[in-house]
Amino acid sequence: MLLGLAVVAALLGYCARWIPMPLIERLEAIAYDARLQLTMPGGVDPRIVIVDIDERSLQAEGRWPWGRDKVARLVDQLFDRYGIAVAGFDIVFAEPDDSSGLPRLEALAAAELKGNAAFEQALLDLRPRLQFDRLLADRLRNRPVVLGYYFSNAGALGGVADLAVGSLPRPVLAPGTFSGRNIRVTRWAGYGANLPELQAAATSAGHFNQLTDTDGVARRVPMLAEYNGAYYEALSLAVVRLLLGSPEIQPGYAAEETLSQGYSGLEWLNVGPLRLPVDELVTSYVPYRGQRGSFTYVSATDVLAGKVAPGILEKRVVLVGTSAPGLFDLRSTPVSPVYPGVEIHANLIAGMLDGNIRQRPPYVLGAEFLLLLGTGLLLVFWLPWLSPARATALAAAVMALTIGLNVVVWQYGNLILPIASSLLMIGLLYAFNMAWGFFVEARGKRQITGLFGQYVPPELVDEMARNPDRFSMEGESRELTVLFTDVRGFTTISEGLDPKALSSLMNTFLTPLTRIIYRNRGTIDKYMGDAIMAFWGAPVDDPDHASHAVAAALEMQAALAALQPEFKERGWPPIKIGVGLNTGRVSVGNMGSELRLAYTVMGDAVNLASRLEGITKEYGADIIVGESVCRAAPGFHYVEVDRVRVKGKEEPVSIYEPIGRKGDVPQSALDEAALFQKAVKLFRDQNWDLAEVQLLNLQKLSPGRKLYQLYLDRVTLYRADPPPADWDGVFVFQTK
Repeated sequence: MLLGLAVVAALLGYCARWIPMPLIERLEAIAYDARLQLTMPGGVDPRIVIVDIDERSLQAEGRWPWGRDKVARLVDQLFDRYGIAVAGFDIVFAEPDDSSGLPRLEALAAAELKGNAAFEQALLDLRPRLQFDRLLADRLRNRPVVLGYYFSNAGALGGVADLAVGSLPRPVLAPGTFSGRNIRVTRWAGYGANLPELQAAATSAGHFNQLTDTDGVARRVPMLAEYNGAYYEALSLAVVRLLLGSPEIQPGYAAEETLSQGYSGLEWLNVGPLRLPVDELVTSYVPYRGQRGSFTYVSATDVLAGKVAPGILEKRVVLVGTSAPGLFDLRSTPVSPVYPGVEIHANLIAGMLDGNIRQRPPYVLGAEFLLLLGTGLLLVFWLPWLSPARATALAAAVMALTIGLNVVVWQYGNLILPIASSLLMIGLLYAFNMAWGFFVEARGKRQITGLFGQYVPPELVDEMARNPDRFSMEGESRELTVLFTDVRGFTTISEGLDPKALSSLMNTFLTPLTRIIYRNRGTIDKYMGDAIMAFWGAPVDDPDHASHAVAAALEMQAALAALQPEFKERGWPPIKIGVGLNTGRVSVGNMGSELRLAYTVMGDAVNLASRLEGITKEYGADIIVGESVCRAAPGFHYVEVDRVRVKGKEEPVSIYEPIGRKGDVPQSALDEAALFQKAVKLFRDQNWDLAEVQLLNLQKLSPGRKLYQLYLDRVTLYRADPPPADWDGVFVFQTK
């Protein structure tokens, strides 16, 4: 009984914010996700349409970023042909578009062709058509368009200059608006915004920052963000305001008599006729209406070609964004671990218009405290006197009543009432009054098999089952090796097959690759359509995790090559995959919701592995690994492919292609690798002529090798336009 009272007291202390308990916060997030998934309305909302820069658009229109002239044509189509109501861009136009070649033509006019009247006149006539940024600005002007931008604290955290690119819109609330009130708006040190010319032409702009919780899931969006004391609105809020005629934002406060010391009282924002609930950080919970695809998607290439039925877009709110995995605007959300960021904005816009955004005001903590106290005292003093069967029935009844009350408040009151602490308390008090130790010990092996059997090979499950106490699915930090694979051109492949044939192809393709991962002691994280994510070193410790991962990657490519004759015989297209590997410290553990959990990894090392897989096609490489993999797996031969700075990371990294295990690689391949490394050194020393000769010789050894042609193209580029004197040889990827 004393132990039970201690449990109740501890949880009351947590509720009063005296005792921090990260576990309950994580459980609360899971409970939130479960309630959201159980009560989502589903269906498709036709009021908001997403113009998707999808894989098909990239195939038809070319790689991203597109020229601004094409974006201008897209804007014309949306407004002139389809008559949309408002357009919002989940895209930043931060850098000038020189793809027209105008700067080069102007350079010729000032140098080699100076004084050539015909050329100068032609340039004068062409200039308006080649100024793509101005062309886009003209198309945005006097149209209801909301541009997107983002805030960042990268500079503040990294000790470097704060990011400040482009031009911010006018703030919606001036500095000092919340003076004298303890309001904790999310503050940012920098931003990446649109070109001043584009921002000046657009009607409005909003940030598309999401507030990611500690588990990496996007549940909230800051409606207001603070920069240099002023306040800027979210993209979704900017779209809704423009749709309503641009009413001013008015903070809404609780009645003065209900305020307590330290409480700001800000509980909503008045936007014309709408009331938008916000929490203590001035964020709103995203009212997800369903799984991915809850809004109409149309391909951007179809809009450009005029192939979309007019009724789909007419008088609709249109958001221009991307779902293409290669552009990496995908988020982890309560409804899906891979979810287009643009659809988050669509859910918020729909929620604002419908008035169904849920609220979590501070007074719900008082309700949580009373529920904990009443339920806790009831169980503490009653459970010890009941038989196991009756105690089980009582605990189940109290838990069901707690859940039912919570769901009613959630569904009909639009209130988020905490539930994890109550359920945890009920479970703990019940457990302390049962002979649960016996059951825990007896179920240990079954739990290991059930929890990890879907991720790791049977041999490792058996090993774990022999010592279940050594393994847990709770989050922890470990050094692991992470692998990503993806089928190149999968959209084209899938469009050419019927569903049954596509399913058969995927099974034939994924099964041997999965067996290779298992054979090399790997853990399958997830299948993402045509892609595989796996890691080595957890849940079972593996000192050679990097070596096992590299061996698996090489075996996967060999197995795929062996499958090609069977694919040809069945009339299937050939399949090629890119593989990215990286070693580093990550967070690994069970993450998800109360309804579905996933043993997965998160962290910068995971993101870099994904980036490496994404750039394999840039180099024509089957496998690309980070330099940390080379250090951790020295038993293989590697070729240094490049030194790059990937999107989202400031520090450059060297990337390598493994060519085989030491002792198994033919001398001719080693000689070719050595020649290429010399060519790369000449290239970085800016010895363009010798580098070109070396690369041409390499092309003769391996005709058609994309890597050699890529460096030859760079030599041609840098010979004509040399890099600065302090150039470090690093290639910067501007996209994901």
